[in-house]
Amino acid sequence: MSNLNKALLIGRLTKDPEMRYTPSGTAVTNFSIATNRWSTGPDGERKEFTDYHNIVAYPIGKRNLAETVAQYTRKGALVFVEGRIQTRSWEGQDGQKRRVTEIIANDVQFLEPRGSAAGGGGGAAPSRAGAATHDDIPAPDDAPRDVDPDDIPF
Repeated sequence: MSNLNKALLIGRLTKDPEMRYTPSGTAVTNFSIATNRWSTGPDGERKEFTDYHNIVAYPIGKRNLAETVAQYTRKGALVFVEGRIQTRSWEGQDGQKRRVTEIIANDVQFLEPRGSAAGGGGGAAPSRAGAATHDDIPAPDDAPRDVDPDDIPF
């Protein structure tokens, strides 16, 4: 029998991502997203609940997912995160045992055009983190120059 550990989330960043480097120089970006769900309480009234998820992004293969997420997302940006759930434990400086559950991202997709994130954030055009966007692809010499890149449907 096989096992599966996969998380798929769509939510908004609760604050700007924080990028740091490990002692060996590997970029690591931490951010959190909020997801909403509806449920009916014991009184029969529908209520909205918000769940918060801690996300960690590392470089994956040739894609530097950590740096891309830190560069192109901001608080309020709508993102799709695909990854695995991981719980880790450690002992804090005060001697207390600590525990955190995180999503280790395999992929992050930006779901809003640049500049349209809630709270004034600056998410990138809808694309996969680390993948080329239309801003990265040079235009051919004979391409019309009066086209706004934000009007291109891909």
